[in-house]
Order: sequence, then C-alpha cells, then structure tokens
Amino acid sequence: MADCFAEGASRRDLLKTGALAGGLFLSFSVAPKAGAAEQGVSKLNAYVSLTPDGKVTIVSKNPEIGQGIKTSLPMIIAEEFDVDWAQVTTKQADGDPATYGRQFAGGSMATPLHWDELRRVGAAGRAMIVAAAAQTWNVPAADCTTLSGVVYHKASGKKATYGSLAAKAATLPAPDLKTVPLKDPKDYRILGRFKPQVDTAAIVSGKPLFGIDVVAPGMLYATFEKAPVFGAKVASADLAAAKGVKGVRQAFVVDGGTDLSGLVPGVAVVADSWWQARRGREKLNVQWAEHTTSKQSTAGYDAQALALSKAAPLRTERNDGDVDAAMKAAAKTVEAAYSYPFIAHAALEPMNCTAHFKDGKLEIWAPTQNPEAGRQLVAKTLGIAPADIILHMTRCGGGFGRRLANDYMVQAAWIAREAKAPVKMLWTREDDLRYDYYRPAGYHFLSGGVDASGTVTAWHDHFVSLGSDGKVASSAGMSPTEFPSRFVPNFRYDLSLIPSGVPTGPLRAPGSNALAFVMQSFIDELAHAANADPVAFRLKLLGDGAIMGTAGQNGYAADRMRGVVKLAAEKSGWGKTKLPRGTGMGVAFHFSHMGYFAEVVQASVAADGAVKVDKVWVAADVGRQIVNPAGAINQVQGSVLDGLSAALGQVITIESGAAVQSNFADYPLLRMADAPPVEVHFLITDNPPTGLGEPALPPAPPALCNAIFAATGKRIRSLPINTEALKSL
Repeated sequence: MADCFAEGASRRDLLKTGALAGGLFLSFSVAPKAGAAEQGVSKLNAYVSLTPDGKVTIVSKNPEIGQGIKTSLPMIIAEEFDVDWAQVTTKQADGDPATYGRQFAGGSMATPLHWDELRRVGAAGRAMIVAAAAQTWNVPAADCTTLSGVVYHKASGKKATYGSLAAKAATLPAPDLKTVPLKDPKDYRILGRFKPQVDTAAIVSGKPLFGIDVVAPGMLYATFEKAPVFGAKVASADLAAAKGVKGVRQAFVVDGGTDLSGLVPGVAVVADSWWQARRGREKLNVQWAEHTTSKQSTAGYDAQALALSKAAPLRTERNDGDVDAAMKAAAKTVEAAYSYPFIAHAALEPMNCTAHFKDGKLEIWAPTQNPEAGRQLVAKTLGIAPADIILHMTRCGGGFGRRLANDYMVQAAWIAREAKAPVKMLWTREDDLRYDYYRPAGYHFLSGGVDASGTVTAWHDHFVSLGSDGKVASSAGMSPTEFPSRFVPNFRYDLSLIPSGVPTGPLRAPGSNALAFVMQSFIDELAHAANADPVAFRLKLLGDGAIMGTAGQNGYAADRMRGVVKLAAEKSGWGKTKLPRGTGMGVAFHFSHMGYFAEVVQASVAADGAVKVDKVWVAADVGRQIVNPAGAINQVQGSVLDGLSAALGQVITIESGAAVQSNFADYPLLRMADAPPVEVHFLITDNPPTGLGEPALPPAPPALCNAIFAATGKRIRSLPINTEALKSL
C-alpha cells in the first residue's frame, strides 16, 4: 500500500515525545543508526532532515484541518534552526504517538502546547550543526554563528552550509533541550512574517491532499446506510436488490452497538465505484427497528424546557450572595428567555476513510483530528492490537470538532475487513448533516438587576440543557465560572436537564459558541435598562482588577479583556459616527481557549427584515507572539464568518428522533457575496502565545444581535435570527 498518495513520516525518527506535567517532554537520541542518511538525507531528529544541497524538510506533527498548522509549527522550528523559509519543505507526520506524543487538532492548543518545545527542537538542531562545524574547523562552538542555513567563524573567515555539515551533525550527541539557547524575538526572520499556507498551490490546482482523494491499488468503494433515528438497528434490508446493481460486490448488515461514538448499526454496500455503491444503497429498502429516541423532537424539548424553567432546578451549580434580595433592591430588573438550536459542523469534505485489512493488520488513511483515539477505537472494535494499525493522517477538508470523533474510521475499518480488500468509505452530504455529533441545543431563563448607578447587582440563570442521570450531555455544560460569574456579587446558576438521544459533541469553540450569545446579549439588555452605553457598561462590569480566579483556563484576566474592548471600540469608531436609519452597531466580548476577544458588528436591517452585515471589527489578545500573521488573520476572519453564518440561518430540527435538514438547501452556509469585511487587530501583551482556531467565534453572534437591536429596537433571543420578526413593512 506504499504507493497510495498519503505519505507518512518514517518510524526511524529519533525524537521521543510524551506528556509530562501539563506540557511536553522531549528527548533526543541521535546515535548513528542504519538508514539515518539514506539517499543522501541526514536526519537530525524526528522533525528535521537535510540534504547536501541545503534543502530542509520539517515534519508537522499535528493534523492539518485548515487551521494552517502544517505551516505554523514548522515555522517555529525553522526560526530557531536558523534557515530561510524558502529552503524548507514541510511534511505531514503519520499518527505515531511513540515518536511525537499526542497528536490532535482541537481546543486551539497547538501553539500553547508546542511553542517552547518546538523552538527547542529547532535550536537543538542548530546546535548540532554548529558543533559539526566547530569540530571540522577545530574551533570553539561558541565562536561560531549562523544565518540563513550557513555557519560562520568570523575570526578565520570560514563558513559552511548546513547541507555540507548535515551528515556529520547527524552522528553527534544531541544537546540538552532544557539548556539550548533560544533566539531573542527581535532577531526573528520567519516568525511574525506573513507566510502563505504551504498547501495552497496544491489546493487551488486540485492536487490530491485530502482523505477524499486517497487512491489505493485494487481499492473498492463503500457507502454505509444508517438509521434516520440515531442508533436504531436494522430490522430488514433487501440485500439481493442492492447486489443486483452493476458493479456492486457486497452488501451486508452491520449489527453495531448502542454507543453512538463507535460502530453503529447499518448496512454497508461495497462496489467498484462510489456511484455504483450509492445506487446499490438506494435499492436496500431498509426497515428500521423501533427506538426510544423516535419519540423525541425539537418541539418536545422546547416544551420540556419551559416546564422545567418554572420548577425547582435539578441542582444549583453556583450561588454567590443573595440574588433574591438583590433583585428586590435593584433599580431596574430584566427577565428574558434565550435559546439556541442544534447545529451541524458541515465540513465541506464529508466524512470518509480508506482502510486495508490484511493478515490481521490494518492500514488506514483518515482525515481525522484525533488519530490516536481513532486507532484505539478501531483496535477495540476489531479485536486487534493498536500496534497492528498503521495510521496515515491526510489533510482534512474542515473539522470544526466533528473529526475529533472517529465513527467514520471504525466504519471503514469494519467494512474493509469484511470486504477483504482496500476500501474507501465515503459519506453523502445527507449522511454528514443527518448523522453528526451536533452542537447541543440549550435554554437559559435569565433575570438580572442593576442599581441606580448602572452597576449589575444580581444575576440568575436557570440553564436547561441536555443530559440524563444527572450528567450533562457532551459539550452541553456550562462552567460555574462562566462570565459574568465572579463579576456580579449576587449570582446564582441553576441547572436542569432534558433527556435526549441526539448525539452531541464539540463544535468550534465548544460551549462558548452558544453561551456567549446568551451572556453578551443579556448584558446588552441590562445596559439598555440602565440607559448606559454598551461599551462603557461592559468596562464597568469588568471592573478595575487584574485577574479574577486562579491562573490558567479558570483565570479571567479582566485587564486583558478591557484592553480588547477598548481597542475594538476605538477601531470601529464606536459612538463617533451617525448611522443611517435601520443600521446599528453592536459589541460583544468573550474569553475562551485562553484568548481574549472583543468584536463590534455594524449591521443593517431592511424593511422586509433582511439582515446585512456591513462590517466587523475584531480586537484580539493572544499573547506576545503571532506565529504567522497570514494564518492568524485567516483564522480570526474564518471564525467570525462561521459565527455569523450560524446566527443567520443554521439550525438542525429534530422530528420523530431524526434530523430534518439534509443539505445546503435547508442548512445554508454564508456565501461569499454575503461575507462582510472583517478587520482584525492584535493587541500584543506580555503573555504566552495562545491559539486562534476558536476564540474569535463566540463574540460574533451576540455582537450581530446587539447591532440588530440598535438598528431596530427588536431583541433577538433565539437563534437562528428570524427575519420575519424584523419586518417593518
């Protein structure tokens, strides 16, 4: 199977990584080893190799899902290795935790987890090259300098390219990663510079990169029919009719299990081409067994939430001060009910995986965000050892959290084993939307009070979410520290749960993508109740302290948030421009994934209720170093547009236990013609650099909804935005 396009990293790699004390511990062993310089390529460690002509290959360890990590992680190494970026080719690693430690794309964690470690990888490689030069010239290594892939000895005038020293360097002992000297940021020549993604040319020219592009010798194609009601078993299927379609090789029932994150029940059809497999699938006439989830619906959830809001909560998650007394003493009070729907990930590349099972071993090509979890799931399901699975990570055509689950991987592996041939299993668009791990729906019944000076004195949220047996469903929870917790003296957060059989999971900025809409919209309501400017009101709510809570994810650096709120207001000209009738500006902020973001949206509402987003201003604080400004701006803009797209039209409705929406006709994505300009500003602060894949999304929907209120006086309390309610005809 080596001639499939998806090419992985060599298992001869010498750098070992593993988790230790919340970070990564890396250790080298570069003793001479057979093949270490095969075909003229010298390996300095698991990440860096060179050829005699000075060309550098740097491995990117994590999955590439469009976030630009195949560019930015190698940039970190290349900077400290001290070569020109033009000399560098990047290569996607295979799933290989023994070499690279944990490999995943999620939580905007790539930069914070790997910033220090990968700088040291590059610096260690540079130190080995310098040591090789020093030994060759018989001079102290401390007297040598490097620049652009060349080592210099100023006293003697000698110089040597990295390529000419590579073979010797690969035989030297590695330096201690903890003590290798790192560059002063003022000397950076790669980091902080605009670099296009390394795969851009291949993407726009249609070269094979993605899982959907994999081609293997003798490969067959498969589809997998699943029940409309999540997890229902097959009662009957016309396998003979499916097998009667030209090109269909096999059709068989997969019993599956009750765990929706694993192998679910369904019917597989295997054929010479995917279209033949799909035609065979259309002939199956599957009848599905009864399932308890078939009694559930969005309308039912809505009714249950309303009833639960009027009853005592399941439990109280936080209770500061005396909310009831503070509400009675408040100068103004506001009550409001907010809700948001299930939404799908809708990655443009549908779920797919290619697998080949032979002689008890499995080889997989998968566009996955979480490769090792997929390997373990497949191994458990097939009853084989994880060591007997080779896993190649392909580029993902979008992930957004959907590919953290690996149900499609285990389906392909099971079908390949039964088919006794390499198989590419590909979902339809309808499969993708109707069998997702959705962003969970939720309901918030809020009340708040402000005193005569415009200070928020009371806040109560009865959150009705999804879950059972006292346990909240995946990604359906809310932390007791969720803002404005800790910033309001009298604060109560109650929780009730609705049982649901709908599978849920993380979607870009999990939890925050919905919670920010609720919190920042209700804060806006309180601001208007207090007759206060929304920006000034938020700054007052943030107070004048530095950090609220403990450091890390649970800490809330109020001073950093104030900084981005002020910057967003300044850049947008907040309060300085007279806007035409029907146009308004809204503001929102949110802290998630260690990033501080504030956004201002200007939007216009036509007489027929149509909403047009005119412009978005974003202020972001993600620390002291932007690795790749091109990728960073791309991530922020993409996140904002993602959030606006969801707010403007995305909803998954459940009827009789099944998703109603099935394709982009009824689950619309924001089109290019409707995408507003998004102006991005980074506030550089002396804090460790953090990620950008997610934290820009949460403030976008509430900023838009607050802009609509400013334009029309009509408050949006439920998503997606109902333009019928905005009509002024």
